[in-house]
Amino acid sequence: MQGHGYGQPVKQPPHTAWLVLLRVLFVAIGLFSIGFLAWAMMLRLAAVTRRSLDWGLFIAVLAADILSITLLSVEPGVEIHTAAGNFAMFLLLGTLVATIVYYLTAETRHFMRRRQAYAAQRPAQAAYACPGPASPYTTATVPPAPAMPVGPHTPPPVPHTPVPPPPQRPAPTHIDQVRAELDELSDYLRRHDGRHDSHESGR
Repeated sequence: MQGHGYGQPVKQPPHTAWLVLLRVLFVAIGLFSIGFLAWAMMLRLAAVTRRSLDWGLFIAVLAADILSITLLSVEPGVEIHTAAGNFAMFLLLGTLVATIVYYLTAETRHFMRRRQAYAAQRPAQAAYACPGPASPYTTATVPPAPAMPVGPHTPPPVPHTPVPPPPQRPAPTHIDQVRAELDELSDYLRRHDGRHDSHESGR
């Protein structure tokens, strides 16, 4: 059974100069299109973060841009004269400003977290890749058996039967020690009584 192991490794984030170039490019696309292509920034952000929130905001920005284009397309003439046209321009420019602010903030924060996670996992990978010194208890210490010559007069190998070690006498317990002391005391009293009787009979 396998343990928890290591988590999903974090890939090294792109270089900061490349990220800045991409941010400038997508913001310029939104500005030069006067907000009609502001959804491109949200598409880039959702593809990078892969969060459901960013995908939802991408759909919302795309819908706002489509609505603005639809309202401006029905405006008579080149200039805006109706309330619908004014609302479309307000929606278009407001969506553009909000998208630029959110895109720059969210993408910068995302790659900052990725860079911190990548820097944190590098010492752990280095420690895992460089094992410590081998323990002397893990290596085999039994010397190899000598090779026996092979020839026509070579006797067949005799199997060695392991000799069991002699049984060891168990250490005396406390009861055995007390019993031995009582036996010695009885012998001493018995000898003392014998000497006393012989002394009395001599008198």
